[in-house]
Amino acid sequence: MQAIILAAGMGKRLKELTHDNTKCMVKVNGVTMIDRMLHQLEKYQLSRIIIVVGFKGEKLIGHIKELGIKTPIVYINNSIFDRTNNIYSLSLAKEYLKKEDTLLLESDIIFEDSVLDLLISDPRPSLALVDKYENWMDGTCVKLGKDDEIETFVPGKEFQFAEIENYYKTVNIYKFSSNFSKTHYVPFLEAYQKALGENEYYEQVLRVITMLDDYELKAKRLTGQLWYEIDDERDLDIASLLFMNDGDKQVKLLSERYGGYWRYSRLIDFCYLVNPYFPPKKLVDEIKASFETLLTQYPSGLNVNSFLAAKKFDIHPDNILVGNGAAELIKVLMTNLEGNTGIIRPTFEEYNHRYPNEKIVIYSPSNEDFSYTVSDLINYFGNKEIRNIVLINPDNPSGNYINKKELQKFIDWAKKKKITLIIDESFVDFANEQNVSLICQDILNANKHLFVVKSISKSYRFHNFLLTLQIYIYCNYGQQTDLQFYQNDHILIHHLLLLFQKIYLFV
Repeated sequence: MQAIILAAGMGKRLKELTHDNTKCMVKVNGVTMIDRMLHQLEKYQLSRIIIVVGFKGEKLIGHIKELGIKTPIVYINNSIFDRTNNIYSLSLAKEYLKKEDTLLLESDIIFEDSVLDLLISDPRPSLALVDKYENWMDGTCVKLGKDDEIETFVPGKEFQFAEIENYYKTVNIYKFSSNFSKTHYVPFLEAYQKALGENEYYEQVLRVITMLDDYELKAKRLTGQLWYEIDDERDLDIASLLFMNDGDKQVKLLSERYGGYWRYSRLIDFCYLVNPYFPPKKLVDEIKASFETLLTQYPSGLNVNSFLAAKKFDIHPDNILVGNGAAELIKVLMTNLEGNTGIIRPTFEEYNHRYPNEKIVIYSPSNEDFSYTVSDLINYFGNKEIRNIVLINPDNPSGNYINKKELQKFIDWAKKKKITLIIDESFVDFANEQNVSLICQDILNANKHLFVVKSISKSYRFHNFLLTLQIYIYCNYGQQTDLQFYQNDHILIHHLLLLFQKIYLFV
């Protein structure tokens, strides 16, 4: 058995990383892709490895010669790499295809060793390696029938989102028997290239072959093995993280992403907030029925959304500011406070991240479960020089909860001390108490020092929805002057609930 690697491309989407290098010389965790691939192939004692080079071909050849690969390597030069696609590169190696069984690989793929093990150990002579389609995948897909028969190849321009449950993504690694190459692939390759030119893709030839009644190519399904195709800088970033050997560093880097974990199919995010009872079917059906309108029409502005939220919470619109995300609103709120601010830790870190460290006064309970009471807070902060206190209730991650009656005592104490009190009740709907919210007109009217933050996403979270819609309620805006610093911040001028003409969360 031999291997053919297609490595002639320019890799323009990797920008400066391929300015003076071919794509497969880009490093993933300090190792070039071609280095990794060649050492993976080395252990199978192949008769030879044919590499089709093009862009920066001489530099690539020089790099490979320094890797110490013992398997014989044959180089084929695609001198018109800038005017052709991979169908032409593979056609340059067609005589080798006919000589013996071949592993065909594209050089921008990174994969676990077990991927090749799976392909080579399968006794079937000709296989296309495929993986169940996931939404991060791009490019040619296939639909499979019984016994791993490939019913059709689906190019990107014919991709149908309604069919994704039936799609498998080609991994761009194949095993061709010499007989399949002689009787099917090479003849069709020559005919296809003659008819449609050299700026095409070799998968298109396979698409034509699958229209025949009798051909030996089958699909080989991956069963969780790790692989990634690197086309741009974001792909490189994700692949570097997926194939990182240092588990502790991997976890650290993942946690610093603060979301976007859908690209990591094996990752379970235990912080992911999902309400299993939401959305109800009626809401899903209504969104589907109105999707084109929601997508193409300009969404409601801040004032309209404030009226809708006010209706839901039965308070005055002047007491509400609606935002599309926590970070921007917390930043504006915290940067417009003055003096020292009291923080309980451990807690949700966004508030103290948005405030100068030298002005933060920290209270940290000394008990094992980090629990605390209103008396604990009053005793600690009572003799401190502070102008503000931030309280998450229920707290995160400790889960500490202060009931509404006790919380009212803390609000009254802060009022007497002329302390601005910020209470984040984003998790309060999960508390084992009725009528727990502080978003009440009487409470707000009586406590001008009180800001209440409410993240609707915690209670009404969409699962796997394109945009997580978050509504943050800041209560304490009965007078126009109280809103002045928000109106001066350009970030908040265009607060929109994207894709929604009305707040579906409140249906």
